[in-house]
Amino acid sequence: MRRLQKTEHKAGRQVELSLEDQRALEAYSATDGEHTVQNGNQFVDQVLNRNNLNRAYLKVKRNKGAGGIDGMTVQELGDYLREHRNELLKSLRDETYQPQPVRRVEIPKPDGSTRKLGVPTVIDRMIQQAVVQVLSPIYERIFSDNSFGFRPNRSAQDAAKRVVSLYNRGYHYVVDLDLKAYFDTVNHDLLMKFLEKQVSDPWLLRLIRKFLTSGVMNGKLFETTVKGTPQGGNLSPLLANIYLHELDQLLASRGHQFVRYADDCNIYVKSRRAGERVLDNTEKFLENQLKVTVNRKKTQVGSPLRLKFLGFTLGVSRNGAYLRPHKVAKKRVIRSLKKITKRNRSISWQQLMAEINQKMRGWLQYYGVGKMKMFILRLDQWLRSRIRQLIWKRWKKVKTRFRQLMKLGMTKEQAKTNANTRKGYWRTAHSKTMTYTFTNEKLERLGLMNLSKTLQQIQSA
Repeated sequence: MRRLQKTEHKAGRQVELSLEDQRALEAYSATDGEHTVQNGNQFVDQVLNRNNLNRAYLKVKRNKGAGGIDGMTVQELGDYLREHRNELLKSLRDETYQPQPVRRVEIPKPDGSTRKLGVPTVIDRMIQQAVVQVLSPIYERIFSDNSFGFRPNRSAQDAAKRVVSLYNRGYHYVVDLDLKAYFDTVNHDLLMKFLEKQVSDPWLLRLIRKFLTSGVMNGKLFETTVKGTPQGGNLSPLLANIYLHELDQLLASRGHQFVRYADDCNIYVKSRRAGERVLDNTEKFLENQLKVTVNRKKTQVGSPLRLKFLGFTLGVSRNGAYLRPHKVAKKRVIRSLKKITKRNRSISWQQLMAEINQKMRGWLQYYGVGKMKMFILRLDQWLRSRIRQLIWKRWKKVKTRFRQLMKLGMTKEQAKTNANTRKGYWRTAHSKTMTYTFTNEKLERLGLMNLSKTLQQIQSA
């Protein structure tokens, strides 16, 4: 359990974090306590305002997530705050509060590499969230309309729809920028310089600097952090946007059309030659002025009809451009479903259906803004065959197959003939033996999602 340093009491108003009444907290509305944030020495009061901290606590609790290096869970945070709130607030006010190192976690990426995440302690996450809630209204007033990532009321689908609009206006070439390990290479000194353009309060700037330099625990090994704003913290997305706001301003000043979602930035032009010129100039700015590395293997100039942006690509009809899932996104979802429905998985039918439905509902919600009716129709057919194959494999013995087929309405002679088939699992899944007994409607009653119906519901909502 975290222990706070003992400090001398300083004069000034002590803000209390009222967490005694749990039910009152749960009912607290995020729309309450809206406030106007001004630059200057008021940030400490804004960040440590009781309502602001309550909102931050509820946000962290709703997001759940794993604990940091101190082992404290989100469920334990409320009890800890009730006992130590005065010490915590005092240490924040007199600047003796020291964030703990983040816990290094590496998650696999589809291309085989890993993405490094840094998981702060739940206390640090709450303080970071309190800072975000104060800074966001300031930066929302100045952020570019072409920036979509990690911003309220903006989504990846909104960014993709903007691409459709640009293509229909004649921007048929795209400069697809890829930044190498962007979140791990943000220059701290430059970031603080950019922050100081809007924030003049030394207390808040020093607190943010502490979060940036708190270090990383990689297993039992401590690593200092001289650059980067690790993914996983509540503050990191906002800081990443503040840093790349400089790029947004440059592109806007040059009259370029662009769409940026976090570190994914596409610049739209009307010719390949213009794209090559824009790419050359933008690379120089990113590497010389922002000190980030452009991944030249993935950065390219091409057509939005072929290149991938946020999982989407464009199609064109006589009515203009439209969104559709990129072929890479289609291959990935098929690969995921194959893994879930492997024949050698010994999980319950309920768990299998739950995994399929959870995966596909999220996938369809995300890509449902695009056209993919025929793809989903074929995926439906393929998935049902995978399930029928799995059922046949699980029956294993001839006598089990015979008994099950009899239950499903076959005559004794039919069940005997089909139970003794020498066809392979996949061929049997497509035969009348399974398609007539396990009809599409029966599979739906057993819990399998009808992908085509679900897509139609999502698109008509």
